[in-house]
Amino acid sequence: MKRRLFIKKTAVATAGIASSSYLYGNVMSNINANSTINIGVIGTGDRGGGLTNIINSIENVNVVASCDVLPFRLKEGLAKANSNPVGYLDYRKLLDNKDVDAVIVATPFNTHSKIAIDALDAGKHVYCEKTLAKGYTGIQELVQKTEHSKLIFQTGHQYHSSRLYTAVVDLLKQGKVGKIVAFECQWNRRGDWRRVVPEPKFEKALNWRMYREFSGGLTAELCSHQIDFVNWVLNETPNQVMGVGGIDYWKDGRETYDNVHLVYTYPSGVKAKFTSLTCNARDGYQIKVLGDKGTIIIDTKKAWFYPEGQKNKIIGDVDGVSGATSGWDAEKGYPLNVEHLDPSKQALLDFKESILNNKNPESNIVTGAKAAICVQMGLDAMYNNKIIDWNSEWNFG
Repeated sequence: MKRRLFIKKTAVATAGIASSSYLYGNVMSNINANSTINIGVIGTGDRGGGLTNIINSIENVNVVASCDVLPFRLKEGLAKANSNPVGYLDYRKLLDNKDVDAVIVATPFNTHSKIAIDALDAGKHVYCEKTLAKGYTGIQELVQKTEHSKLIFQTGHQYHSSRLYTAVVDLLKQGKVGKIVAFECQWNRRGDWRRVVPEPKFEKALNWRMYREFSGGLTAELCSHQIDFVNWVLNETPNQVMGVGGIDYWKDGRETYDNVHLVYTYPSGVKAKFTSLTCNARDGYQIKVLGDKGTIIIDTKKAWFYPEGQKNKIIGDVDGVSGATSGWDAEKGYPLNVEHLDPSKQALLDFKESILNNKNPESNIVTGAKAAICVQMGLDAMYNNKIIDWNSEWNFG
């Protein structure tokens, strides 16, 4: 297929993606321009502070309250908002604030379930950062609470809101790569993931990602986004998970692994591999979707299609064998041109729309719970050196 023709057909297949109604959510005409949503941010670290900055740019959404157990972090979080929010050291006091319509939960992983449940009990809509909750019990309790609530609950898998990712999922379901046979996912970085600690007493509070009591490590913090994507594409959850990991590079007292390698097997027979390293950042973040008619590669901002076939192979000499296939010609990859916003901003815009239109988010409690179960399965597989099977009790939705 000629490049120009492919792009034209891709545009038809993803018609409407670049329109404002798709980019910013459907049924925008139903939103009252004078409606304002007041947000309380619980957890003002890197993620909570980052989302506060984004909210500053969203019309009719204000951060009116911020909370953190660390006074210096709270001070930083308050300074990032342009709306003069009230500060709290206890999230329960924030939930008592009648001016708060909705909360963002951006606290350590192990606290998500309790805080989100308390927020729902307080009548607040919830945007709960990924991974949804730690441990099977915490996940199930949060699902049960949400199922009995009329409030909006969105899970913070921001790529589930990305219009680029939505377009790719549509293409995959239309058969663009043919029968999907495998996923190869990675999120590699070069760095120890450690925060500077002003005093030793703040070690676990600031570097909570290093400790199993609070954290799911790389699997929860990074791989979870790509696990959610695979579940979304296949509309399945895995039969079983196997994996290995270790503390093999950063010998600094951490408990969570500095490298993870996981394989998830799905009922359709598809295998999905997930890798995360902290000592080599080659190719960074990447998802490969491999099918019998082609491959789609997607990163955080762009995507490409590589059709399968002889015309896309380079014939040469490999290890002394004349006429062998030596690999893909990278120039044969066709870009998938999709207009889209920063995924985190899009996710917050979707949260706003869901609240004002009483609409269930695409990244909701069910998708979030399934990804969280998959994360816990991966952790159990690595920590216990076992193959972990899906439990029928986890069939949410």
